[in-house]
Amino acid sequence: MKTKIKIYVALLFIAGNCFAQTFVQHYADIANQVSQTNVTNNLKEYEALGVKYRKTAALENTYQWLITKYKSYGYTDLQISTDTYSYSGATCKNLIVTKQGTVYPNTYVIVCGHYDSITGTGTNDNGSGVVSILEMARLLKNVNTEYSIKFINFSGEEDGLKGSKHYVASVVNGTRPKMSIRLVFNLDEVGGVAGKVNDRITCERDTNNSPSTNNAASAAFTNELIKCVGLYSPLKTVLSYAYASDYMSFQSNNEVITGFFESNETTHKHTATDLLKNMDPIYNYNVAKAAVGGLLHFAKAETTVAKVGSSNNLRVNLLPNPVDDYLQLNLGELNTTRIAVSLIDLNGKLVLEKTFDHPQLTEILDVSQLKKGMYLVKLQSDEGEVSKKIVIQ
Repeated sequence: MKTKIKIYVALLFIAGNCFAQTFVQHYADIANQVSQTNVTNNLKEYEALGVKYRKTAALENTYQWLITKYKSYGYTDLQISTDTYSYSGATCKNLIVTKQGTVYPNTYVIVCGHYDSITGTGTNDNGSGVVSILEMARLLKNVNTEYSIKFINFSGEEDGLKGSKHYVASVVNGTRPKMSIRLVFNLDEVGGVAGKVNDRITCERDTNNSPSTNNAASAAFTNELIKCVGLYSPLKTVLSYAYASDYMSFQSNNEVITGFFESNETTHKHTATDLLKNMDPIYNYNVAKAAVGGLLHFAKAETTVAKVGSSNNLRVNLLPNPVDDYLQLNLGELNTTRIAVSLIDLNGKLVLEKTFDHPQLTEILDVSQLKKGMYLVKLQSDEGEVSKKIVIQ
């Protein structure tokens, strides 16, 4: 929900600026897989779900619709979680989908947008952001990224950022140690205006004074986002400031933020005419391409396709790390009928051994009986061997 008048500054690109970012063909190949059919059909489905306000069946139905979408892309129950909260006599849900990073599994790039609406179906505000995030999640599902990613669909945004405020207070600050966030990338109202030339996307950075600690970092990441737009989409960019959407709950928590917002601003928001017919789905498609390119960059995705048969292709991740009792083994695209897991302490002693026959995408290993300290975890299958370090606390 954004109602404040915005001041725009058009940007001209100068070769060599923007942190010497260069074109990555693999990123472009992935961004080019954004589907116009998916974007348009998902907008139609989102619109058909109705007015998604608190206490409505439509809000719950949209939440369930989102879960079905993520599962169709291959995300599992262990990767999908819900942050439930209440206000004004209503129970609402934030939906979180987590993709583990290979190098920094406990540091997150958060991609977010709200799925609730007010008065109308909210097809632009914010079905357009929702369908963009769905394409981002679909295309990055099997791409290795150094940083973990959380795709978050917030409710309660139209009532004053209720959902994102609750998530920051209860999950981000409730994690011990506090959740480590590299960047929050917000998408709100990116559907364009029917009948207009929609060829610019507004990139938003933090200019707030309370706090102002991360303003410089936000500006730097937003400059990188601007560069990514030019590298991986046909859109031009406009620079503006962040306000009145879910990233502000993170901003007030002193996190680094950036965001996308349409440059031609709809007059249909918060009305019964916020419908697909008043949007530009081709623009929404181009925004999704830019967003995919930006996310690949921010999460530090692999720049080439992993070779089939290599140990890197196992894409195994171990979470949480440090761990208390149960270690989650995310086996990625491992295709084997048997995997042997060994834990070795710092003295080289084998302390735990377990074999999984016909392993699932995610398996759980009980380490609750082991002493605190650092261990080497070895996973062996007919596709190769992977070794990773963990800490039991």
